[in-house]
Amino acid sequence: MSGMIATLGVLPPEVLADLRALGFTDYEARVYIQLLRQSPATAYEVSKNAGVPRPNTYNALESLAQRGAVLAVSEGPARYVAAPPDQLLDGLSRQTSALCNRVSAKLAAMVWTVDDQHVWTLSGEEQVHAKIDALIDGCGESLMIKVAADILRRHKPALQRAADRGVEMLVVLFGEDADEFRMGPGCKIYIHEGNGVRMGKTDNLFTIASDHVEMVTATIQKQVVAVHTRNAPIVTMAESLIRHDFYMAEIFARFGDQIDAAFGPYLRDLRLACFTPEQAESFKQKTGLK
Repeated sequence: MSGMIATLGVLPPEVLADLRALGFTDYEARVYIQLLRQSPATAYEVSKNAGVPRPNTYNALESLAQRGAVLAVSEGPARYVAAPPDQLLDGLSRQTSALCNRVSAKLAAMVWTVDDQHVWTLSGEEQVHAKIDALIDGCGESLMIKVAADILRRHKPALQRAADRGVEMLVVLFGEDADEFRMGPGCKIYIHEGNGVRMGKTDNLFTIASDHVEMVTATIQKQVVAVHTRNAPIVTMAESLIRHDFYMAEIFARFGDQIDAAFGPYLRDLRLACFTPEQAESFKQKTGLK
């Protein structure tokens, strides 16, 4: 029995840290976890097994009860049980979302109305992909995208929602299966240069422009980094990049054999004439050309 209690007393530091990030004090987090492991329990039992001083245990239990995280189920002595984690976190999520919406509305009313022309930097896989989804979900009329299929696949749910709203899409795809991303009559998919082969450093970019006013371009490699802006010249440049790749896809579809004869496969002669040595080496490795 003593061995079991000792084991119960070991609280995972990463879970404690997560609960603190959600607004729990250290003692509240320890008390809640202990009650998850051993309920119902008195304040004395919780204090002993969680390693929390008894006065702090009473304070933590009272605070947790007010938040709906624990419930007193008996008296003389009072015994407590912990709310199920999914129920507790679902409630916290709803409360946090409502609070964020209220604060967002209040802060928006304080903002000096000026078009944001800054270029913002985003880093980290979760933040970058969340921004891309937010851009897609906020789109009202048109999306222009240049991306590799394995990267775009992560955003298919958001793209489908956009297609269902009637958003027009122009996608230049590094990949083989254009049909995978055809989500309606307004979704036009073009395989990059007719072959979809990733040949250079920019092939790892996710470039997306929304409604001709906003864009994100992201490097999706070991380090995920992106820039986001509503700066008109930069948005125009991103759209021009995608539009010209659309032109190239159509030209390759009609004149592919003649282009290969003139410049070599994958526009070899043109690319090697202007690539850096590193880019040239990467091109040769990816295409198998010399």
